[in-house]
Amino acid sequence: MTSAVSALSRAELEARLEEAEETLRAIRDGEIDAVVVRGADEEQVFTLEGGGQSYRTFMEAMDVGAAAFDQDGQLLYANQALCALLDYAHGSLTASALIGLLDQVNQAAFRRLLAQAQRERQSAEIHLRVGSAERSMLLTGTPLEFGVVRGAAITFTDISEREQAAAARESERLARAILSSANEAVIVCDRAGRVTHLNGAAMRICAEAPVGKTFAEAIALSFPEASELMSSDDIVVMATAGLPVQGLEAAVRIPSAVITDVMISAAPLVVSGERTQGCVVTLVDLSQRKAAERHQALLMGELDHRVKNTLTMVMAICARTAAHERTIEDFQKSFTGRIQALAATHTLLSNASWQNLQIRDVLAAELAPFASLSSGRIVTDGLDIAVDAKTAVSLGLVFHELTTNAVKYGALSVPSGRISVRRVGATDEALTIEWQEHDGPPVTPPQSSGFGQTLISRSLGNGGAKLEFPPAGVVCQISIPRS
Repeated sequence: MTSAVSALSRAELEARLEEAEETLRAIRDGEIDAVVVRGADEEQVFTLEGGGQSYRTFMEAMDVGAAAFDQDGQLLYANQALCALLDYAHGSLTASALIGLLDQVNQAAFRRLLAQAQRERQSAEIHLRVGSAERSMLLTGTPLEFGVVRGAAITFTDISEREQAAAARESERLARAILSSANEAVIVCDRAGRVTHLNGAAMRICAEAPVGKTFAEAIALSFPEASELMSSDDIVVMATAGLPVQGLEAAVRIPSAVITDVMISAAPLVVSGERTQGCVVTLVDLSQRKAAERHQALLMGELDHRVKNTLTMVMAICARTAAHERTIEDFQKSFTGRIQALAATHTLLSNASWQNLQIRDVLAAELAPFASLSSGRIVTDGLDIAVDAKTAVSLGLVFHELTTNAVKYGALSVPSGRISVRRVGATDEALTIEWQEHDGPPVTPPQSSGFGQTLISRSLGNGGAKLEFPPAGVVCQISIPRS
C-alpha cells in the first residue's frame, strides 16, 4: 500500500484527498448508506445505516456465528464467533471453505437456505465436520440490504450438545425399556459393587429395597458347585475387572423369593469408549429345571430301591411257591400268575408316576383277565382311595390270590357268581375293605393252608387280612394301614 501511494503524483494525491473529504462529508450528511472496501481478494460492503455503525460492528456484537452473503452467494463477511466455531482464523473463512465442510446433502440444504433467505426468513439444520468432530448447526437466514447491494445474513447456532443430550436421554430411555422388558433378571452395579438399576424380574429375587446395597446384600446366593470359596461379591469384582462370568449356577437363599435356583452371567459395563462404569449381572431362572432334576434323581433312587425290593420279593415268591406246589407245571402256573400280578401293579404305578394310585385301579387290574368292574359281576363301593406304592404292590398280590381262588373254586367259577368289594370301616390307623363272594358254589374250608393264604394274611405289614370260608362264599377282611 505504501509503495502504491508513493508512486502517485502530487496532483493524484490531492485528488485522492479531495475524494476522501467528499466521502466523509457525504457520510456525515447522510447522502450515502454503504461503503465498498476493496481487499486483496474481494470487495467488502458495509452498511452505514443505523446511526453510523457498520453492519460489521453489529455482527461482531453477536454471540452466535454470523455471516453476510450477497445475492450471488459470495461470503462478504464472517464474524469472529463463526470463524472460531469452524476453527478458522478471523478473516480467513471463505465461501468455498465453508462449503468444503459440508457433504453433498448438507451443501444442497445450505444453498437452498441461502437462496430462500434472500426473500424471507428461513431456518434449517445442517451437519458438518470440524476437524474430527461432527457438529450440528441450526442456521437462520434473513434478507438484508447492504446499501445498494441485496443479500442475506445467516446465523450459525451450534446445537451439537443439545442433540447429544437428547440422544443420551433417548438412549437411556431405550436402555430402561429394554431392561424392564427383559425376561431375565438384570442387575446393574457400579464400580463399588452397589446396585444402581434393576428390572422387575430382578425384584422378585432380591431383598427389599436393593438399590444402594451391595450385590451380596441385595441377593443372597450360594454356590453348591463351588463349595464355600465363591461368594456373590466375587462375581461383581471379576466383572468390573473385565473378566466376564458365564453360566454359573447358584441357589437363591432369600426365603421370600419365588425363584430358588439361577444361572448367573456378568459382564463389565463399558461406557464412554473404554471406561468401565461397573457391571451388568443377568440371572436366568432355573427353578423348574432344577426341581425337575431333583425329582428325577429322587425317582431314580426310589426306582433303584423298589427294584431291589421287587427282586427280593420275587425270590421269596419263587421259593414259597416251589415249596407248596407238587409239580413243575403247577409251580410254573402259580409263579407266573403271581409275577404277572406284580407286573400289572407296577404298570399302574408307572403310568401314575408312582403317585396317587387308587384301590379301585389295583382291583380292576387283577380282575381284568376274568371280569371287568362294569360287567355287573363285580360291585365296588368306597374304593376311590389313594394308596402308596408299597401298599399298592401288596394289595395287588392279595387281590391276585383272591381272584385266582375265586376262579378255581369260588364265585368266578360259575356264570352266576358275583363279588362285592367295598370299604366297611376306617380309623386314623387303618381302613378296612371287604371282599365277599356271592352266588358261587358252596364253599368248604380248605384242609390245609397254602402259600396263597399266607401271602394274603402277611402282605400288608401292620395291616393284614382275615380270610373266612362260610358256605355262601369266601369273605376276606383286608386291613390297610394308613401311611
